[in-house]
Amino acid sequence: MSRPRCPRCQRPLAHCLCALIPSLPSRTRVVLLQHASETPHALNTARLAALGLRNAELLNGEVFDELPALLATPGYRPALLFPGEQAEIVQPYAEHDALPLLLIVPDGTWRKARKLLYLNPLLDALPRLTLGQVPPSRYRLRKAPQPGALSTIEAVVQALDVLEAPVRFDALLRPFEALIEGQIKAMGAETFERNHGQGGA
Repeated sequence: MSRPRCPRCQRPLAHCLCALIPSLPSRTRVVLLQHASETPHALNTARLAALGLRNAELLNGEVFDELPALLATPGYRPALLFPGEQAEIVQPYAEHDALPLLLIVPDGTWRKARKLLYLNPLLDALPRLTLGQVPPSRYRLRKAPQPGALSTIEAVVQALDVLEAPVRFDALLRPFEALIEGQIKAMGAETFERNHGQGGA
């Protein structure tokens, strides 16, 4: 029998994160496209990002039929947050930036995120943005596939911190940190150190 879950954050009721989730306004509209296989994961950081930002939404699937309408949202200019040869480093909004970004953020492993771009050609045609210098990920439960790799929620926070400086979005990371700490506690310090510590494989 499965444990009862919070209908909002989808965590077991005993580990509900809602009290830590902020409600932050942003000039940027954030749209998280989550690969269908990510939904059941305990470490679902895209959901936390969408819940913590008032101007954000989370879509789940592989092929997103709503993309044409979404990308035509009045008052925004769409861009894809995803590295690549043509990607430009995220810069703060300039005074002459009349329209804020509709920031599309793929969520999934690198392989699955690339698959989303392949299955949704409209995404691949968007102007592409990438993060500049980033601190090491706090995501201690997943091995980073490459240096500078971040969890989805960390990437969103980094992008918004740059775009909307001096406004900060660090409060979004509070439930993320609690989620990580809870998972480490559940597995036990010894197991965590063996699998994810400095001496781990």
